[in-house]
Amino acid sequence: MSEPNPHAKSVLTLADAMLRTALVPGLVTVALGAVAATVLVGADGLFGALAGGAVAFASSLMTLFMMRWSAGLPVMMVMGVALGGFALKMVVLLGVMIALQGVDAFHPLSLALTFLATVLVWAAAEAVAFRRTKIPTVIVGGE
Repeated sequence: MSEPNPHAKSVLTLADAMLRTALVPGLVTVALGAVAATVLVGADGLFGALAGGAVAFASSLMTLFMMRWSAGLPVMMVMGVALGGFALKMVVLLGVMIALQGVDAFHPLSLALTFLATVLVWAAAEAVAFRRTKIPTVIVGGE
């Protein structure tokens, strides 16, 4: 029987910590964006902000899904999944945001600003989670 992958445990621990740390600030950011857009623009602003928040949440949760999915793979594969997943995610996000820009029910600036704010808050919360989580950054193999 093979020894469990210590790297997988670290990646899974980090993914859990990132989700716990980023969920509430992300939701608060979407709520603030929705309220501000509704007050300033009306219903179109509300719908745009909610759509932007939803796309940002989907993007952020996809990162955590990729971490969980690739955790048990060899370290080089995990890095490949991270880099390839990031590139693919950026292309998909560009396509989604371009497609949503043409929807009349969404105020484009509310959509864009809420998306941007949510992604930035989520990324900052992930960085905080990484700093706070007690996981080894470099795992030295056993003898």
